[in-house]
Amino acid sequence: MAALDVYLQFILDYAPYFYYIPDSGPDPSFGRGVAAAAFALDFLYEAYEDKRFESRKTEIYNKIVSLADFILTQQCLDNAKKAYGGFKSNETSDYYYSVDACRAIPSLLKAYELTNDADYLDSAKLAGATFLKTMQDNQTYGGFARAVDINDNWLLQIDVECIYGLIGLKMLCSHDAENQSQYQSMMEKAVAFLRKGFENLWLYYDPADDDWHRLGSSEGEVYDDPFAYALIGLYAYEGWSLSCEKVYEFINTIPPSADYAGYNPSICWAGYIDVVKKKAVCDYYDGVTSGILNDIRAAKDKPSLELSVQIVNAHYEKFMFWGVKFADWSSVENRQSTITVSWLGMLLLRYQPSRTPFKAFLEKFGENVALYPILQTGETVSYGEDITIKAIASLKLPEEIIIEPGYTINDFFTLHTFIPIRTHDKIRRQGVEYEVGPVQLFRFRGEPNHYRAVCRRLIAH
Repeated sequence: MAALDVYLQFILDYAPYFYYIPDSGPDPSFGRGVAAAAFALDFLYEAYEDKRFESRKTEIYNKIVSLADFILTQQCLDNAKKAYGGFKSNETSDYYYSVDACRAIPSLLKAYELTNDADYLDSAKLAGATFLKTMQDNQTYGGFARAVDINDNWLLQIDVECIYGLIGLKMLCSHDAENQSQYQSMMEKAVAFLRKGFENLWLYYDPADDDWHRLGSSEGEVYDDPFAYALIGLYAYEGWSLSCEKVYEFINTIPPSADYAGYNPSICWAGYIDVVKKKAVCDYYDGVTSGILNDIRAAKDKPSLELSVQIVNAHYEKFMFWGVKFADWSSVENRQSTITVSWLGMLLLRYQPSRTPFKAFLEKFGENVALYPILQTGETVSYGEDITIKAIASLKLPEEIIIEPGYTINDFFTLHTFIPIRTHDKIRRQGVEYEVGPVQLFRFRGEPNHYRAVCRRLIAH
């Protein structure tokens, strides 16, 4: 509860500001915006229903109303404008982005469900049936144009991240039955076009050159979070499809590299990744992805969920910053993020310990070992701080293991864990330190079940 209490108070104090600078105040350079308000509202909506916050329900309810009312003030209500029904990206902007409507619609519908205030329902309907329809109809491809300003000037690029909008459009099908067929048609058109870009890890399509793009002139670099948002949007629409599985498995299995040996995508994803070279290309985690991916991991990758929750809960104050470094959890910038805190708050609210046959076996027969994640390899080897995990240790080794000179058979053991481990991590067992060898993942019914590796005693490091 310590983390949740801190996260809740932060959102009550600072949403809908995008960022808060410790010991200074809300960051004026970003100000307040719909995205921060929407995701904060999503977190508070779940906190309101959680018995752990029973004594704060009135305070939470009032903040939900305040955030929903703020979102209404950002909506364009001039029906002579192409932006009609859209939301300004922040209070000082003249641009109305499709993705902000995608973010706001689910939140407004939750506010309506809680308060029965029809203004929130009407705003969500206007954003979906009118604004997003305009953004889809203004190009011939099927996705949503990126943005339009108050003077009807267009940004016509089509972002894969807008697949997140399927969540709100699907909710509108039940909240606005009169327009259900329109919403269904919009979703079908969006998925039909955006699926190719999503599966091939492109960020956006540009009609100007009739091609898909990533970042700048880079062949392979992308931001990570657009794919996390797109994943949960498509997952809400069609379940664990081949498209969802392909993208999640690709990004979530990007290995550490010589440059960033400490990277572990099972915790959360790197802020920048190169999907051609399949490597992280920055030294920090985009902490928000731990929260965004929660529902997928709870259903399809329980080991990653367990590890991410354990790490976030242990370092919850550091994860309030939008980027935390692989090496020591220090922040990239001195700004705490409302959006990150909101998503991590939902991660911790929703968390239920995983129940699998292997994990039950571990709990009954396993032992505690200390896992030290590898941070640096080569001439100098370094490790991060340890976490305690359950493991089954066996002295029986695979037949293909060759005992190297200077070692005896007692210097090896086979380790079985539920928590993801990586080659070159360090294990301390019964006071002795070992290096983890190549790791083998075992699946059950297609889902990660447990990890196995042969560990060798560290003689010198």
